[in-house]
Amino acid sequence: MNILSKAATHVGMVRELNEDSFLDLGEEGVWVVADGMGGHESGEVASQAVVGEVGRMSRSDSFEASLEHLQQHILDVNEALVNDAERFSRDRQPGSTIVALLIQDGQGAVVWAGDSRIYRRRSDTFEQLTRDHSHVQELLDNHLIRPEEAEKHPMSNVITRAVGIDVPLEIDTRTFQVLDGDQFLLCSDGLTRLVEDREIDEMMNNSDSEEVVQSLLHTALVRGAPDNVTLIYVACGDIGDGSTVVMNIDDLL
Repeated sequence: MNILSKAATHVGMVRELNEDSFLDLGEEGVWVVADGMGGHESGEVASQAVVGEVGRMSRSDSFEASLEHLQQHILDVNEALVNDAERFSRDRQPGSTIVALLIQDGQGAVVWAGDSRIYRRRSDTFEQLTRDHSHVQELLDNHLIRPEEAEKHPMSNVITRAVGIDVPLEIDTRTFQVLDGDQFLLCSDGLTRLVEDREIDEMMNNSDSEEVVQSLLHTALVRGAPDNVTLIYVACGDIGDGSTVVMNIDDLL
């Protein structure tokens, strides 16, 4: 199966520092988006540590072993960040969300902690494969707020799990079969807070991977992008040309 990927990251229209990081190892079948938190010199430390550690993993002969390696690298970087947290003040403790996609031998897995997401578009079906680890998601699960209240909730930025905050870290994993034609989108909440699922679905309905990435990022930027925006588009099958691109605002506006 031919797998192509394109990635983009942008500091956004308000913040001075990009605390997001990403990893695009298409040849290894591993992709990661990490959204750092903790502020200047903290968030970027955590997100870069996350992608750096996962980038050192070696893919095994079996999908199951590769997935175990991915999970262990996430747990290892979590422990390292927690042990190193004493260098920072309590309100600047480095932390990061993580969402990772592994594809090998026709099988796929998503592994995550936090509110960065993975979506899958398969034929005419669009689905969020992850479930946010956030205070708002817990309110939704307990039917305390309605879906239309979620994005504007005053605690919409509060996440309940992240790499680097505590040991042990509970990470969620979902496995599935990968089919020819499947499209995946990994993204930080800088995108999903501004672009609705319906819009993401529409923009992914495109055989040109460059246009998919540009349209998603452009939409977030023209809507003000108060946070960093990072996304990786992965297409399984003969869909466009694959490469990693880091875009600048001048390229889009």
